[in-house]
Amino acid sequence: MLRRRFLYLPFKKSLLKYSLLHKDIGSKARVGEITTDHGTIETPIFMPVGTVATVKGVHQRELRDDIKPDVILGNTYHLYLRPGIEIIEQAGGLHKFMGWDRNILTDSGGYQVYSLSGNRKIKEEGVSFKSHIDGSSHFFSPERVMEIQRIIGADIIMAFDECTPYPCDYGYAKKSMHMTHRWLDRCIDHLKKLPMKYDYGQAFFPIVQGSTYKDLRIQSAEYIAEAGAVGNAIGGLSVGEPAEEMYEMSEIVCDILPEDKPRYLMGVGTPINILENIALGVDMFDCVMPTRNARNGMLFTAHGTINIKNKKWENDFSPIDEMGITFVDMEYSKAYLRHLFAANEYLGKQIATIHNLGFYLWLTREAREHIIAGDFASWKNTMVKQMDKRL
Repeated sequence: MLRRRFLYLPFKKSLLKYSLLHKDIGSKARVGEITTDHGTIETPIFMPVGTVATVKGVHQRELRDDIKPDVILGNTYHLYLRPGIEIIEQAGGLHKFMGWDRNILTDSGGYQVYSLSGNRKIKEEGVSFKSHIDGSSHFFSPERVMEIQRIIGADIIMAFDECTPYPCDYGYAKKSMHMTHRWLDRCIDHLKKLPMKYDYGQAFFPIVQGSTYKDLRIQSAEYIAEAGAVGNAIGGLSVGEPAEEMYEMSEIVCDILPEDKPRYLMGVGTPINILENIALGVDMFDCVMPTRNARNGMLFTAHGTINIKNKKWENDFSPIDEMGITFVDMEYSKAYLRHLFAANEYLGKQIATIHNLGFYLWLTREAREHIIAGDFASWKNTMVKQMDKRL
């Protein structure tokens, strides 16, 4: 174990620092602060997904000035295929390429490769796959993924892992977990040889796997904790398992991962999922749900979910959301937004996306305030009941 810890010493020189500022008295929720060369990330935090160097339907100005996330997410698999790492490198890294001066986290592409199903083959050396764009053949090894993420230049980069499906039999989950651990060690070894590409640091997070098996999650969390990274992630959840199983696995893992380092639950989830996992000790979240659902006319609010396509909103001239979290909430009416969707106007999708992202960021920031105030548990329970409604 000491040998593996030694491998991480170079990464502790990166400028990512985490401060645990406050713990909730009625749950395992906590308030923290992550600092990198691109600014401060106040936790708990939701990260809008900008898969291909864009949060769909939102200008960077709207992100920066209205939604105000401290960090957004990009994806190694998609950026590698398009525009290609050569273009990103010529631009000086992803921040400069997309005109974003705050933090970026890149997912290693493990989940995307897993989702290709019939178009990929997983073996010890890595994963061979065919592009979903043109069918061309490619190969990701742990080493290659580290090189790609160095060139993309995110502030936080992820280990290459295998995301197992749900349901998944125990034998496969165990075999996959151990391979993910071996891949992690290869990522670590290779990163030692790769100098920083740009004039800022990069932090590296390993990923806990183990499907929904308690003993495997414990083994994996212990292995990842012993690695001594500056932050840690929980993968392989929100892939179809019941919410209660997700919460059980999150709690098991959070109880093992170091308290003095951020915990990132990948790909989660609904507003209710997020609050429940904050209560279990998770700090960071990402999910395509607010943007994807927005494009389909589904709006999240503090009082429940709205399907803006429903006829009941046809002559409702009240604001989209009287809480007024972003400018669109008070500037446009439900009737107008419904009209835009009925007419298939792009503006409707843009308005809904800004609203949903603004709500997700409000939710995590409001959770932060209630943790500090000491009434998070009761507030969370009230919010869960309110949000679990169709309006």
